[in-house]
Amino acid sequence: MKLLKLLLSLFFPFIFFSCEKEGIEMDDIEVPNGYALSAGTSTIFLNSSVAYDSEADWVTGTLLSRFTRGDGLYDDVRTSSNGNGGGLGPVYAGYSCGSCHRNAGRTKPTLWSEGGSGSYGFSSMLVYVARKNGALFRDYGRVLHDQAIYGVEAEGKLSVKYTYQTFSFPDGETYELCKPEYTITDWYADSIAPQDLFCTVRIPLRHVGMGQMMALDPTEIEALAAKSNYPEYGISGRCNYITERGVKSLGLSGNKAQHADLTVELGFSSDMGVTNSRYPEEICEGQLQMSQGSMMGLAYDQLDISTEDMEDVDLYMQTLGVPARRNVNDPQVILGEQKFYEAKCHLCHVTTLHTKTRGSVLLNGTQLPWLGGQTIHPYSDFLLHDMGSEIMGVGLNDNYVSGLARGNEWRTTPLWGIGLQEKVNGHTYFLHDGRARNLVEAIMWHGGEGEASKNLFKKMSKEERDALIAFINSL
Repeated sequence: MKLLKLLLSLFFPFIFFSCEKEGIEMDDIEVPNGYALSAGTSTIFLNSSVAYDSEADWVTGTLLSRFTRGDGLYDDVRTSSNGNGGGLGPVYAGYSCGSCHRNAGRTKPTLWSEGGSGSYGFSSMLVYVARKNGALFRDYGRVLHDQAIYGVEAEGKLSVKYTYQTFSFPDGETYELCKPEYTITDWYADSIAPQDLFCTVRIPLRHVGMGQMMALDPTEIEALAAKSNYPEYGISGRCNYITERGVKSLGLSGNKAQHADLTVELGFSSDMGVTNSRYPEEICEGQLQMSQGSMMGLAYDQLDISTEDMEDVDLYMQTLGVPARRNVNDPQVILGEQKFYEAKCHLCHVTTLHTKTRGSVLLNGTQLPWLGGQTIHPYSDFLLHDMGSEIMGVGLNDNYVSGLARGNEWRTTPLWGIGLQEKVNGHTYFLHDGRARNLVEAIMWHGGEGEASKNLFKKMSKEERDALIAFINSL
C-alpha cells in the first residue's frame, strides 16, 4: 500500500493535494481505477458538499485569484440598488447565480416544496412561455419572471399540479411517475388563455465539467452525430447549431444544446435583470415594471456589471474540478456498469470524449490551455435525441423549440458527478423540470430513442436494476 501511494504521489500529485485540502487522510480514500480521472487533470477527489464547487488543482496564482473573485460574483446576492453589487430586477427569476445553482449544483426546486413559484423572492427554476405558433408574447418575452423587487409587480406566478400513475416491473416491483401540469396566474398584463400558451419549466443544471464541455473538439461531436445511428435500437443523435451575432456554432450547453457558450451574460440579464455590455437593456424594457422601478428610485443609465467581472464568473465555472468516480471496486457497481452497457445506455451517454488541443476561450478572450488535450468521461454525446411524445401519458415532449431542437428533442445529460447531487444539494430531483424524484423514475421517463434502453432496464431483475443505479451513482 505504501509503495502504491508513493507511485501515485509521483505521477498523480493532485490526488494527494485534493485530499489534503479537505483534511482527509489518503488511507480513508479508495483510489479508483478505470474512469477515475473523469476530467483528466481537472479531476478532483472530493465527495463532500463542495464536490462541485472546488477549483481544479492547476488553478493557482492569478488564475486562483480570479477564480475566487468569480466565485464571489457567482454567489453574492444582487440588490436592487444601483452601483456595485446592485442591478437586480426590476423583475427577475433568481437573485444570484448561486441562488439557483447552490454549490454549483441544482438548488432544490420550489416546484415540489412550494407547489410552483417560491415565496420570499426565490423559485430556483425558469419558466419559458410562448404562443402555440412559437412566437413570443410582447408583454413577457421568452421567460416569465415570477419575482420582482419591492414595489414592482412580478410578471406572473407558476403553479404545478402532479398526477401520479403507478406501473410495475415484470418481477412485480412497482414504480410511480409524476406528470406535471403547469398553470400561470397573477399575470401583470392581460391574462393569456391556456389554449394559447405553451409553458415549459427548467430546474437548474449542475455546473459540473463546464470547462471541459466548452473545450470539446466539435469535430468529434459532429463525427458522433454522423455515426450515432443505431436503427436496431431506434437511436439517431444529431447536432444543434446556433447562430449568434452572425456566427454559426455547435450548440453544447443547455437542456437542448441551444447555446454555444455558458450564457453568463444572458444569465445576468434574463435571470437577474442585471444589464451588461452584451445585453444593455433592462429585461422588462417597455413594460409597466420600468416605471414602477423608476418610482422606487432606480436609474437605467448605466450597466450593472462589467465584462471583466462576467469573465471572472465564466472562468470560475470553467475551472471547477470534476469529482472522480467512487466505489468502482464495489461488486454491485461493477455489475451495474455491465448492465449499463447491456441496456445500451452508452450509445447516448458516451463514456469517452476529448478536448481540443488549445482548450477553451472565455467570453472576453482569455484562453484556458490547461483544459486542452484531455481525455474526459462525461457520459454524454452532447447530441439531441428524441425522448418521446406524450403517449399514454408518458413522454418528454414540451413543445418548446430551441434552435434546431424540436419539443421532443433533448441533449443527452452528462452523468459525471450525478451521484453526489443529494450530498451537494439535498435532493434527487432529475430531468429538465425535476419531475423524476429518483434515478429509476428518470430512466422510466425515457421514450423515443430511449425506449429500447428503458425496456432493457425494465426486464432486468431487481438486483440488476439496483446495480445499474449504484453504477450511475458512482459517477
